[in-house]
Amino acid sequence: MCGIVGCTTTERADRYLLPALQALEYRGYDSVGVAIATTDGTVTTVRSINRIGDLTAQLEARTGARLSGTGIGHTRWATHGDVTEANAHPHQDCDGLVSVVHNGIIENADVLRAELIAEGHRFSSGVDSEVICHLIEQSLVGASDSGLQGAIESCVRRLEGSWAILVMETSTGRLFATTHRAPLLVASSDNGHFVASDVTAIAPWITAFRVMSDGDLVELGSPLRWIAGGVEVAPPEALGLSWSSSFLSLAADDPDFMGREIAEQPETVERILSELAPRVSTGDLWRELGLPHFRRVAVLGCGTSLNAGRIIAHAFGAFGAIVNTAVTASEAGAVVLDAETLVIAASQSGETADVLRALDELQTGRGRVLALTNSMHSTLARRADGVLNCSAGPEIGVAATKTFVAQVVTGVCLALSAMVARGTILRAQADAIVDDLRRTPDRLENAIAVSRQWVPDIVESVRDAQGFLFLGRGAGVVYAAEGALKLKELTYRWAEHYPAGELKHGPLALVEEGTPVVVIESADGRLSANVAEVRSRGGRVISIGGPGSSIPVVDGHPEAFARSGRVSQGRGGNTFAACGPLESVVPMQILARELAIALGRDVDKPRNLAKSVTVE
Repeated sequence: MCGIVGCTTTERADRYLLPALQALEYRGYDSVGVAIATTDGTVTTVRSINRIGDLTAQLEARTGARLSGTGIGHTRWATHGDVTEANAHPHQDCDGLVSVVHNGIIENADVLRAELIAEGHRFSSGVDSEVICHLIEQSLVGASDSGLQGAIESCVRRLEGSWAILVMETSTGRLFATTHRAPLLVASSDNGHFVASDVTAIAPWITAFRVMSDGDLVELGSPLRWIAGGVEVAPPEALGLSWSSSFLSLAADDPDFMGREIAEQPETVERILSELAPRVSTGDLWRELGLPHFRRVAVLGCGTSLNAGRIIAHAFGAFGAIVNTAVTASEAGAVVLDAETLVIAASQSGETADVLRALDELQTGRGRVLALTNSMHSTLARRADGVLNCSAGPEIGVAATKTFVAQVVTGVCLALSAMVARGTILRAQADAIVDDLRRTPDRLENAIAVSRQWVPDIVESVRDAQGFLFLGRGAGVVYAAEGALKLKELTYRWAEHYPAGELKHGPLALVEEGTPVVVIESADGRLSANVAEVRSRGGRVISIGGPGSSIPVVDGHPEAFARSGRVSQGRGGNTFAACGPLESVVPMQILARELAIALGRDVDKPRNLAKSVTVE
């Protein structure tokens, strides 16, 4: 959600801050601002509730002292306080001693604000973040002679909640960063020192970065000072940037990020399987994680990661009859887990606040949390007992596409390897399943080609529809859920998913002449009767399946899941269909994207949504 960036460079800071903030646009924001130190010991602050281009115009129009190479910037997603320029970051204290940007939520902000107002502090915004400025000011003008470092340390001792904070001192231009349960990365290069909440912001100027841990305090000076527990320490080991910053820009033939990322799915899965498949049927993928024996599995997630988690959870049941469940992270407080439950926490960013909070609420056994994430340096990865990288690569579009497919394939490989390691599945059986998985990239490639052929006419026929139903049976229900989520995210039209057998228990009342009903076909014979119920009431059936369906992308109607680790018989021959009808997600992604474009929506940045949900 909110994004922050800071720098100390030899060139004007705005030359780095503005492109960095633009790189963070994909996370979603409703206001933006920068504070840049000037050469005469003052600070220039510009804020806007418009796009980043407005900051550029304001800075170009300014007069006065020359801008220095030190500054901080922020993209805000409103939580506390309305979307106004006054509520946009950066914020300052009463006397302008410091400028502050903050990600997270200060849970005791109201108490602190009342205390500070009673002591004479004047607030100019309605946001929780502003209390940080006044707490630091209070220490700086008080009896303490510990300076800015001591004032920040005193401030954070008073805070409750989560924070990634950048503090820039007006008189000196000193810049500090500190964090607690929120991501911050620090990097140095020939261009200077950088700090950001997301490596994409600073990727063009760095080749490696360091991850700040909870409680760390870093001064971006010369030299860089890293403080842990009040003591200056050596910086942690630097991590190499594993992808090119070219991912952050569109090529001439890319229509948008989402379109590019849909097209990348076959290549993504091929890369994942190339890395994981050799270690699946040997059981080594599981053994290398070093996790203890388990009897049950609970997959924890939100949104698309929750849908992927449901498929992964089912795979444990299909391969090894393991009792499994999928837990909605925001509701985890009411869940009771057995002591021998393996908790797989799925989060694309590894910073999903609901998932991190759920780990606090769930009573997990020692050593039993596995992170499934696309960010190996994330907060979730650091908190888990084991980490499995879903290796999707950068995903800029807010609506997840290739990360969903990557999580499913990676999680299914994990489930299969675990069952081999515990002797539930023989290696020969696992080899057959892996061979089937290796055909997934070709199936996805075919699904993309077929969908591009059939979906445009369907979009034209449903363009004016105000609501959609998505139906399935077995694993098809989960894919129906993901299809409905994509459609509502991108088009802003109502879309609901249901098990097809539930039609007569309520949802059938929604079906009238022309209602679009997307059906994920399967080998379950009862599904045809459900489809007949829809058609008899005038519903517009859009079937996704094998030959003869509206969008024929699924190879031979494979069964969604077998009930055991045996190879199952689908209509197309011997196949286990370990992931369920994974190909079916492609036409639903393309349907949502094409319909959104037809309706004039921004498919990369849908309204009200953020890529990384870092606050609850």
